[in-house]
Amino acid sequence: MTSNDPLLQPYQLKHLTLKNRVMSTSHEPAYSEDGMPKERYRLYHAEKAKGGMALTMTAGSAIVSRDSPAAFGNLHVYDDRIVPWLAELADACHEHDCKVMIQITHLGRRTGWNKADWLPVLSASPVREPAHRAFPKTIEEWDIERIVADYAAAAQRCQAAGLDGIEFESYGHLMDGFWSPLTNHRDDEFGGSLDNRLRFTDMVLDAVRAAVGKEFIVGIRMVADEDVEKGISKEVGVEIARRLASSGKVDFLNIIRGTIETDASLTKVIPVAGMRSSPHLDFAGEVRAATKFPTFHAARISDVATARHAIATGKLDMVGMTRAHIADPHIVLKVMEGREHEIRPCVGATYCLDRIYEGGEALCVHNAATGREATIPHIIAKSEGPKKIVVVVGAGAGGLEAARVAAERGHQVTVLEASSQAGGQVRLATQNPRRKELIGIIDWRLAELDRLGVEIRYDTWAEKDDVLALAPDVVIVATGGMPQNPPLTAGDNLVTSSWDIMAGSVKPAENVLLYDDNGGHQGMGAAELIANSGSKLELVSPERFFAPEMGGMNHVPYMRAFHEKGVTVTINTRLRSVRREGNQLVAELASDFAEGWRGERRVDQVVVEHGTVPLDDLYLSLKPLSKNCGAVDYERLVSGGDIFPARNAEGGFVLFRIGDAVASRNIHAAIYDGIRFGIRI
Repeated sequence: MTSNDPLLQPYQLKHLTLKNRVMSTSHEPAYSEDGMPKERYRLYHAEKAKGGMALTMTAGSAIVSRDSPAAFGNLHVYDDRIVPWLAELADACHEHDCKVMIQITHLGRRTGWNKADWLPVLSASPVREPAHRAFPKTIEEWDIERIVADYAAAAQRCQAAGLDGIEFESYGHLMDGFWSPLTNHRDDEFGGSLDNRLRFTDMVLDAVRAAVGKEFIVGIRMVADEDVEKGISKEVGVEIARRLASSGKVDFLNIIRGTIETDASLTKVIPVAGMRSSPHLDFAGEVRAATKFPTFHAARISDVATARHAIATGKLDMVGMTRAHIADPHIVLKVMEGREHEIRPCVGATYCLDRIYEGGEALCVHNAATGREATIPHIIAKSEGPKKIVVVVGAGAGGLEAARVAAERGHQVTVLEASSQAGGQVRLATQNPRRKELIGIIDWRLAELDRLGVEIRYDTWAEKDDVLALAPDVVIVATGGMPQNPPLTAGDNLVTSSWDIMAGSVKPAENVLLYDDNGGHQGMGAAELIANSGSKLELVSPERFFAPEMGGMNHVPYMRAFHEKGVTVTINTRLRSVRREGNQLVAELASDFAEGWRGERRVDQVVVEHGTVPLDDLYLSLKPLSKNCGAVDYERLVSGGDIFPARNAEGGFVLFRIGDAVASRNIHAAIYDGIRFGIRI
């Protein structure tokens, strides 16, 4: 198949032919088990290989030394046991002509001493990294000797596993800790001049080349401008890139701009929703022009048009679409088949990375199959059983996903939606202008339902008879929930829901107290809208820190708005009651820590966020008429088998509910319900 599409042109990297220009850059999804890339890790990368990409990079990063303990599920490339696991992963990707590389590193100060073997963290100088809070010791000559040897041994393991190459990580880790004036205060042969600051890197490169030879591909993901006062400047970073390119020791540069030592700086490197797309693409192109060397880059290049532009204009040789492939691992295949419009969009939610940095594993906010390839398919197979009539009540994220999956299975699907638009709480969230991209979650599913011929009946408040009139075989209740107040001793009728603020049905008053007893985007979105409206706002949370259900990267834009607008944040405090005094409300506050402590705030408006209560009247009315009485066999849902037990011989249909119609959760939970139940119909 020939094509004029710049993205589909092959690229020759040394002896390696990459079949197109699309790659997934190194990242750590935290799918490892005991530091090994076992089945879950392998299936995740193999799915992207099936989807047509030319190169997948594993690990972000694999650690070369024991005293570089895993910070977020990192692979242990210092351990010989990793070789057969990497070999299985490489073989699985090579079956689809997808090349495989791995990123290796010593994390330096970007980890914690109180992990794994409790060995001291080290860096070029004893400069603390705010994100991981460790105070590193100054690396000694004997540390340098052993770590250089560890790099070489790790590279040999990667070569032995049949990988196509490696790249060093040199932003925020040990290697660039020597490069940057921010972290290198040494006065010996490893500090001062640029030659000295590059000495450790040269030692690693020499040792690795001696270990793996000249032909094995070796690259570096490097910061070429820390974009911060007293850090690596653009001029120095480009000079480092030139030196590496002309050294004959590396085969490609993978360009990064910025620092990652705080949540705020990390989001400039890896932007989240509401921030610029592809913010460093032009800069990476400048480095390529200056070095005339193979250049890779990734930073929120989430759409095919931008990726195509990056290649067509010569800014990059290989374009990284990493989070985009977490959302849809089949991007290249869809481009090749003329189905570009069917690509599931990355909406910038960054649920994936927030979960990793909070100790979880990478999950896409609206692709529940990613990371679950062993049990949840990316491509839905037709049912081998009879075609069924499926009625879905509710066109929020979960209902639309259930309808999509059931239709892909070949069933006849009708969706009943009470409002005039689909979207539910997702549409509510997009009322915060900064998060408007989330509507892609809904728009993509509506386009898929249109392609599959699914009927959506809007402005239909479905009751029992409406559903029964469709003679369903399966009824899926995805009616979501309604906002509920936190438990108050008085004043339930005086508070305003965060939903009312988000929907615009109630305007923020001049002086507002917002009590968030949920801890997610819902309360934070309302708080941001209130702050941006010009109101004086105090955000009160009973938690040790606010919004604990939301990760550090999404924390950044909210906190930016709060600082800019002068929002007061109060933690470890509960809202006990609200009463009216004249034209104001008095919010009585209490403490879990000091019995009897009370505080008061006089404000014009009290806004509360306490999740939702299921909107389950329809479910309860249909339950006695169903075959399974709404019951689900959870053991079989997880392990396999018929998940709907027969409990009512007189029942006419299978009934179940999903998402917030069950309990207050989040977008991913609703979509996961939609697909894992839908594939069992």
